Amino acid sequence: MSWAILLSVALGIAAGLLVVPEPLAGYSGTIIEIGLWFLLFWVGVDIGRSRDSFAKLRQYGWRVLLVPLGIAVGSIGGTVAVGSLMGYSIGEAGAVGAGFGWYSLSGVIISELHSINLGTIAFITNVVRELIAFVIIPVVAVKIGHIEAITPGGSTSMDTTLPVISRCTGPETAILAFLNGVLLTAVVPVLVPLLLRLPF
Repeated sequence: MSWAILLSVALGIAAGLLVVPEPLAGYSGTIIEIGLWFLLFWVGVDIGRSRDSFAKLRQYGWRVLLVPLGIAVGSIGGTVAVGSLMGYSIGEAGAVGAGFGWYSLSGVIISELHSINLGTIAFITNVVRELIAFVIIPVVAVKIGHIEAITPGGSTSMDTTLPVISRCTGPETAILAFLNGVLLTAVVPVLVPLLLRLPF
C-alpha cells in the first residue's frame, strides 16, 4: 500500500503540473474534503459491521489511554531531543512536537504566542509528519504491529490517516485510532501554550 500511496502522490503532482487546468485546481481543497468524507464514511461502515470490535475495545478499559499517552511522550521527547541539538529550549521544541500532526493549529498558536520562525518550523514539522505517516503506516502494520500503526499519524489518526490505518489493520484498531486522534486533538490547544511557557 505504501507504493500505491507514493504512486498516487506522484501522479497527482504530474497532473497538477501538466493536466489539471488552473480554474479546477482552485477547487482542490473542496474536492479533497469531499473525498475524505467519503473515505471516512466507508471506514465507519466497516467499523459498524464489525460489532464485536466494540466489545473487544471495552476489554481494554483504561489501557486505551496508554496509546495517546505513549504517542504524546514520544512526539514531545523526540522533538526535544532534536530541538536541543538545534539550540531550541525544551519548551520551544516540545511545543513543536505537541502539535501531534495538527499542523494548521499548532503553527498558528506558536506563531502568535512565540514567533513566526518557530511557528513555521511547527507547521513544516507536522506537515512532514503527516506525509511520512501515509507512507510508513502500511509498513509498520505489517512489520511491527497493528496498534503501533496508529502512532505515526498522531492526532490525524481520527481523520486523514484513519482510512490508511483501517485498511492496513482492521475495525478494532480503527476504533482505537479514532479515539487516539480525538484525545490528542483535544490536548493540542492546551499543551502547546503550556510548553511555550516553560522557563527552560
